[in-house]
Amino acid sequence: MKHLIKREPNRRVCSAERENVGTMSETIYDAFKKQVDARPEMLAVMDEEQQLTYSELDTLVGEIADGFPVRHPAKVGIIMQHGVRMIATILATLKSGAAYIPAEPSFPKERIKYMMQDCDWVVRDHSIQKGSAKTEKVNGLAYILYTSGTTGKPKGVMVTNQNVLHYVNAFDHEFHTQPGDRMLQHSVCSFDIFVEEVFTTLLSGATLCIPSEETKSDINLLMDYIERNQVTMLSSFPYLLLEMNKLPQIPRCLRLLISGGDVIRAKYIDHLRTQDVRIYNTYGPSETTVCASYFRVDNAEPLEDGTFSIGKPVLGTGIEILDDGLQPVKEGKMGEICIFGDGISLGYQGNVPENENFTHMPDGRRVYRSGDLGYVMPDGNLAFLHRKDKQVMIMGKRVECDEVENILCEQREVETAVVCPQTDTDGLSYLVAYVVPRSIRFNLDGLKRSLADHLTSFMIPEYFVTMQSLPMTPNGKVDRRALPIIRKEGRLYA
Repeated sequence: MKHLIKREPNRRVCSAERENVGTMSETIYDAFKKQVDARPEMLAVMDEEQQLTYSELDTLVGEIADGFPVRHPAKVGIIMQHGVRMIATILATLKSGAAYIPAEPSFPKERIKYMMQDCDWVVRDHSIQKGSAKTEKVNGLAYILYTSGTTGKPKGVMVTNQNVLHYVNAFDHEFHTQPGDRMLQHSVCSFDIFVEEVFTTLLSGATLCIPSEETKSDINLLMDYIERNQVTMLSSFPYLLLEMNKLPQIPRCLRLLISGGDVIRAKYIDHLRTQDVRIYNTYGPSETTVCASYFRVDNAEPLEDGTFSIGKPVLGTGIEILDDGLQPVKEGKMGEICIFGDGISLGYQGNVPENENFTHMPDGRRVYRSGDLGYVMPDGNLAFLHRKDKQVMIMGKRVECDEVENILCEQREVETAVVCPQTDTDGLSYLVAYVVPRSIRFNLDGLKRSLADHLTSFMIPEYFVTMQSLPMTPNGKVDRRALPIIRKEGRLYA
């Protein structure tokens, strides 16, 4: 039995060849302009200082685009505090035909430098800085999101306008966003939950609500903001839902909670499931544009391990469970989650080994090999098991252990090191670094400061173990099974 799962109605799943992507006329900005024309006086976006209607937002978009140094850039870096002007700058970039590359101002300086090296220019709040290189324009490219890479450098996922429009259509098919809905903007800009928050809202005539960083950092302030501004939709990591689950009551205005980016567990939402709100578990790598599958969990029974199914593919997407040779596995057996359809991105920027994960089936269909293992359940829904490789999710964000290990080994205080993922008693991942120092004057605080120049905070190992030498196997490789195990007690509420 071939384990192909589709959500109907579904377009033919075909190869999205690079030279053909972007030939369709509509862009993200075109779809936004339709909303401007249809409902110019509707509230489009608000932060804690100002709010703009669709017409006013489009006017600001035009003003920003007119201020760009050249009319048709290829790539524009955006390093801005979250707010109305940031959203307008993203739309202005797309209106100009360019792709945007987002980074949080708080990111490590070396990481930002690497991400922005191919930009024509970089927008930092109210200033525009000349970029270090001008690159060839890629037709239809909308944005590049950088994720952790095995080479020691982050890799950029190239996503097109058509990929995003596909996902907006799939989201609307499931969740029916409409004028009057208000979506919370909670995610960092470099994660694809941000893409979901912004574009499913502004291309559907709804309102995007952007709280301050102070508000986002305090669950009670955040709930007050949601209540005060009548937010109806929230998409985030499962850890925010966990914090909401501890509250006596969440705002009644919320009609939809979406969890993505990491495994959601029944104990994270046991109290939320008693309230009048729909809750969804979602799955999908950035390489296939935000989400590839949905599963409603507020009215579903968890699996034996306390997690939930990841459901069935979104509209315009197919998923097959395949073996290493891209052949279907037997019914109910474990295999790799392989994704087909309109969400598959162009691939990674540059010549990186992981581009091999974008390939073709013998029948010509383009497929993304996710590296995730799963199986098809008897009811036709999918179950996610774990990664094939050493990639893990730390606080909902993807981390390649090889990248952290490579950066660690480059530090002058370190002779050699390995980084291993571990799992606490709540099933959450954390990193342990095993370090052989270069000298007895080894300073761990200094090492952590050096790592912070290259790695975001969640990528820095939680535990460091100094060793005189690393255990080796007979064939000369590090014997990871012989490393001391650092156990961590979970702190989540049962």
